[in-house]
Amino acid sequence: MLPLLLVLPGRAARAGEYRFDPVHSSVVFFVDHDGYSDAVGRLRIARGWFRFDERDWGDSKVVADIALDSVDMGDKDWDRVVAGSDFLDAKAHPYAHFASTSVEQTGADTGILYGQLTLRGRTEGIAFPFRFNKRAFTIYGFHTVAGFTGLATLDRKLWGMGAFAGVVGVRVKVLLEIEGIADDNAQRAYAAAVAGDGRKRP
Repeated sequence: MLPLLLVLPGRAARAGEYRFDPVHSSVVFFVDHDGYSDAVGRLRIARGWFRFDERDWGDSKVVADIALDSVDMGDKDWDRVVAGSDFLDAKAHPYAHFASTSVEQTGADTGILYGQLTLRGRTEGIAFPFRFNKRAFTIYGFHTVAGFTGLATLDRKLWGMGAFAGVVGVRVKVLLEIEGIADDNAQRAYAAAVAGDGRKRP
């Protein structure tokens, strides 16, 4: 899934802003289906930006809006159910919004991302363990890319999604596969996109 990345001379690690690459970024969730298996769904990051410095992880920042009507369960009927009022409630709340509060580096390439997730009009704190995979310059697009993988388990009831608890698990595993493209205008572009969006935001 990751493109071939090549480090070119003169590209030293530094602090910088990145915009999310929608092609190579995914929010994938797994939830128990009555003990038979984990149902798998996918959501799209609609917009966002992050700041990351390999030398100082504490200076990192992440802001992202996830399009809830993008939910893909592999079946159109199930897409409508999961996007509906019992679960994501995408019509009333088109986006889930995440804003980080801090980042803790726990190893050479591992850390924990702390932040606030607003979903269905409720805001709760979450902690997301992650791995920093790579930062390099790629000839596919001629830009610098930073990649990360994260995995956490969330309780959907915290955001008011208690429906069908007997057959649909309340503990939801969330996998993040993230690539960002270096862009010094990423934060300003995000603010402009939010300002120009007439839909209700978190």
